[in-house]
Amino acid sequence: MNFHYHILINPAAGSGNAAKTAEKIIHLLDDGDYTYTPYYTERPGDEREIVNRLSDLLSPWSEFCEKDHVDNSFHLLVVIGGDGTLHQVVNQFFALDLQLPVSYIPAGSGNDFARGIGLSRDPEKAFEQITSAIQPQPINVFHYDEKISEEQGIILNNVGIGLDALIVATTNASNSKKVLNKYRLGSASYALYLVKAIFTQKTFPILVELNGQTLNFERTFLCTTTNIPYFGGGIAIAPMAEPKKEAIDLVVVEKPNMLAILRFLLQLVRKKHTQNKHYRHFTSSKIRIVSVVPQYGQADGENMGERSFDMNFSTATQYIWYVDKRTEK
Repeated sequence: MNFHYHILINPAAGSGNAAKTAEKIIHLLDDGDYTYTPYYTERPGDEREIVNRLSDLLSPWSEFCEKDHVDNSFHLLVVIGGDGTLHQVVNQFFALDLQLPVSYIPAGSGNDFARGIGLSRDPEKAFEQITSAIQPQPINVFHYDEKISEEQGIILNNVGIGLDALIVATTNASNSKKVLNKYRLGSASYALYLVKAIFTQKTFPILVELNGQTLNFERTFLCTTTNIPYFGGGIAIAPMAEPKKEAIDLVVVEKPNMLAILRFLLQLVRKKHTQNKHYRHFTSSKIRIVSVVPQYGQADGENMGERSFDMNFSTATQYIWYVDKRTEK
C-alpha cells in the first residue's frame, strides 16, 4: 500500500521533548522519501481542530483497504505527543462518529499506552513499527458516560478516582514535572508526589455495579478502571490487564490505616501488591462507579477536576496502526 502520513505534533508534550522527537521523525521521513504533511498544535484543543480539518481526508480501514490502495494513497494520522494528545484525537473521532485507524509515537511524560500495547518508547523503533505494518491492530478501549456532568468519551488507558487522580492533579500543576521531563525522567515526577498524596488523600465511599452485583466500598483509597496494566508512568497497578481482550479491569484499594497502605505501596514496588488483602480486582465488559463525595478524577493522565462521579463504562475498539513486536513471529 502507498501511504500519506499526516503527522499531528504536540511540541509541548513531555515539557518540550515531543518537539525534539518530531525533529527525529521528520528526518526519518525525509531520508526514507515518505510522503507526509506535518501539523503542529499551538494551544490546548488544537488536536481536535486538526482532526476536524482532516476528517474527510483520512482513510478508514477495512479488509479491502490493501487492495483498494495499491494505486491510491492510504491517508494515516500519526500522533507525536503524550497519552493526553492521543486521548484528544480519539475523542474527536468519537465526537465526529468516525471509525478511523491512528498511529502513535509516544513523546509524553508517562507513555503508559505505548507500554501497554507493546509500542516502543524509542522514537526510531516506534517509527519502524508503524512503517512496517500492513494493517492496524484492534485495541480494546472503553467508552464512558458520566451522568452528573453529562459528558461522554473514549478512554485509552484508565480512569482513576482517588490517589492516582490526586497525584495527576498535583504533578501536572507542578514545575518539577517540566524539569524532570527535560532529563527524560517524567515518570519520576509521579513518584515525587506519591508520598505527599498518601498523606493527603482521604478515604471515601464508592458504589460499584458489575456482573449483576452491587458492591459498596466504604474506605476507598484508590479506584482505577483500566484496560492496560500501567498508570503513573509505568506502575503496573493491574498486571493482569490485557488491551486486546474485550474486558475492563477494575482495581479498588481500601485503606484501613496508614500502616496498611504503606505496606501495600511496598508490595506495589516489588510487584506483589495483588496479594494484598486490601487489593480488589474485578473484570467486566460493563461497569458503573458512583462516588458521591467529591474526589479528584483523571482520564488518560488528564485531570478531570475534583467532583462527584456517576460513570458507566463499556468496551469499545480503536484501531492502532503498528506491528506488535511481542506477538510477531
